[in-house]
Amino acid sequence: MTNNNNKTVLVTGGTGFVAGWAIHDLLKQGYNVRTTVRSKEKGTYILNSLLNMEIDTESLSFYVADLTSDDGWKEAVTGVDYVLHIASPLTTGNQDDLDSFVRPARDGAIRVLREATKAGVERVVMTSSLAAATPDISNKDQHINENLWTDPNDKNLDAYRKSKAIAEKAAWNFMEEQNSKTTLTTILPGAIFGPVLYANVPSSIEVIRRLIQGKGLLGNPKIGFEIVDVRDLVDLHIRAMTNPQAAGQRYIASSGFMWMNDMAKFLKEELGEIGKNIPTRTIPDFVLRSAAKMNPSLGSLVPMLGRKFRYTSEKARTQLNWSPRPVKETVIDTAKKLEELKLI
Repeated sequence: MTNNNNKTVLVTGGTGFVAGWAIHDLLKQGYNVRTTVRSKEKGTYILNSLLNMEIDTESLSFYVADLTSDDGWKEAVTGVDYVLHIASPLTTGNQDDLDSFVRPARDGAIRVLREATKAGVERVVMTSSLAAATPDISNKDQHINENLWTDPNDKNLDAYRKSKAIAEKAAWNFMEEQNSKTTLTTILPGAIFGPVLYANVPSSIEVIRRLIQGKGLLGNPKIGFEIVDVRDLVDLHIRAMTNPQAAGQRYIASSGFMWMNDMAKFLKEELGEIGKNIPTRTIPDFVLRSAAKMNPSLGSLVPMLGRKFRYTSEKARTQLNWSPRPVKETVIDTAKKLEELKLI
């Protein structure tokens, strides 16, 4: 184990999928770890989960703070060397109401950055999203990098995607206005898969769980995912946190692309009896469009039908020596962990 006992890291949103793995890995690497939770009960839940995995939690502490309020943030960041701002506010807004998505994400990020700069934190690594680098629908570029930003006025994109770009841009603008030693780095993950740590299923993994259960549509829409393993994503956050070269940089976190139907066929082959209900035929686009009219939660998928943008994570691989595992390994590890925890 690396000895990082003199360094303290704050991880926001401790109960989340990515944050949970960040806490797990940082503790194993010898850091002092703080995490924010929305209640003391949630802190107890994290503690018990880590103890069950035989992780030493002596250097873990909890702070009650919510992205929608100033309360608790000053205390949480005082005396901290690094912040991994991974928390994303829960938004149940109308897909057409951009402000309901933008406000909590943007204001939450600024809240964390304001207190971090005041406290003299060395670096904040903020989790953004590939949604903040979505090209125009006519874009045929197969080598999209960190220079691209989502256009908030693009009528083909849903409020969630636009909000990610607006929130990240607001964070960069805020940091440019500060006379502070604190530096910012942002990480842009694609679809985050990988084994779950706690016995609940994050929304990003619902697609795999529903495939295995055979729920939903009678086949798979022509939708694909730029995939990153949660373990590799956390590794990239920690590399970006400590590498001087990462100051002021954006990094795309993707290990590869996979069509949903290819994922279904692969899982069916690998899982045997457990995968018997996985649908492996492609459904016409109009089926999803019709379903989205009755089920608004599917609406965000419609603009992505048939779209295959290829992002490059060359910058992270070159500058930070990041080496993510193959997509197929991530997909099968996700499914097997769901089975092990009896979540399918």
